[in-house]
Amino acid sequence: MKEIYMDEGLFGFEEYHNYSLCSSDYDPFMWLHCNDEKAVSFLVVDPFIFRPDYEIDIDDEYLKKIGISQPQDVIIMAVVTVPVDGSPVTANLRGPLVINKINGKAMQVILNDSKWSTKHDILQESLENSKKGSCQC
Repeated sequence: MKEIYMDEGLFGFEEYHNYSLCSSDYDPFMWLHCNDEKAVSFLVVDPFIFRPDYEIDIDDEYLKKIGISQPQDVIIMAVVTVPVDGSPVTANLRGPLVINKINGKAMQVILNDSKWSTKHDILQESLENSKKGSCQC
């Protein structure tokens, strides 16, 4: 378990700042549990697992807010949506979580790149990448 502090919270949940990043029974997914409100949790995943071509361009000034000075200090996670109606499980690649693995500070950023959306079909993209031979699943 890794303790995470988000000064600005997640979009739509700005009032919550303290989280724990925990493993789940469904590898490679993890849980982002809110420590401020026990009823709030988010399923997250490393987006590079199903999109090895995922790229994010974040201004260094943003990264300084959470103490990032080197790329190897960063963990990137995407929030996952599991619809109750059985439609595809998706990941938000437009608004990734950027976590400083050294100090536990984190933030959610909104990317300007229109290539990435809030609803990437994880299974479909994993299958497409495995056909190309580039899936890291």
